[in-house]
Amino acid sequence: MKKYLKIYWPFAANQIKSNFVYKGRFYLFILRKFLGMFIYYYLWMAIYASAPSGQLGGFSRSEMILYVFMSYTISDMVMVGISSEIGYDVTDGNVAMSLTKPISYRTRLVFKSLGVMLYRAVVPTLFIWIGLEVYKVWKLGMPVTSPVTITATLVSILLSFFIYIYFDYCFGMLAFVTTYIFGMNIIKNATLNFLTGRLIPISFFPEILQRIFSFLPFTAMTYVPVMIYLGKYSGTQVLEQLGKQALWVVILSLLGSFLWKKIEKRIVILGG
Repeated sequence: MKKYLKIYWPFAANQIKSNFVYKGRFYLFILRKFLGMFIYYYLWMAIYASAPSGQLGGFSRSEMILYVFMSYTISDMVMVGISSEIGYDVTDGNVAMSLTKPISYRTRLVFKSLGVMLYRAVVPTLFIWIGLEVYKVWKLGMPVTSPVTITATLVSILLSFFIYIYFDYCFGMLAFVTTYIFGMNIIKNATLNFLTGRLIPISFFPEILQRIFSFLPFTAMTYVPVMIYLGKYSGTQVLEQLGKQALWVVILSLLGSFLWKKIEKRIVILGG
């Protein structure tokens, strides 16, 4: 394991360093993130203002405030796309150089994404989370999140990251077949905004769709960790959801390995 980390950890470390080096990109990233969250926040507050009961989809107004910020923050942290990079490697021919090196192409991509995720976990996710805890207690009058819930949420977030990364890796294999996946990436991202519960909580959908979504990996990318944080699951349900997430990590990892073996036999390199 030590040798393994020695080989691949520099890819993650370089991503962290590069995000801090380019200050202009850093400030634009923070600005974009906060603008997106507050637009989302004011939209939902307008919806709740017209709700006579103050409850929508099983969420009170206070819970929806927390859901808005946590779902947006978690999804932005774990959904680090690698399919775009795979697409660029295919069109530029860089994948040929990667295949000649004595390292795993997929593992390199995973560790680069891990570096981005760790960077986003600190800037600004950690500060947003602390701010939400303060707001939750002092303004909303809700109890402080227990250490057990925080631990379960962090484990769920980590599993969500690997679910999305392996899913996006499988999606990125399309680049070897279609060559260009830029348009498909736009469609994929727009679709995932709904399927992961980032824009609309899954509990707002009809019951039959909720059951269908429960068998798919998409809710495990954002919706599950947010629901754990909000205390919407009992202790048994938390373990069940974490188990499902771990199962999807294994399934998507194996699927990615299977697809790569198939793709290797028909790789056509452009450029380079």
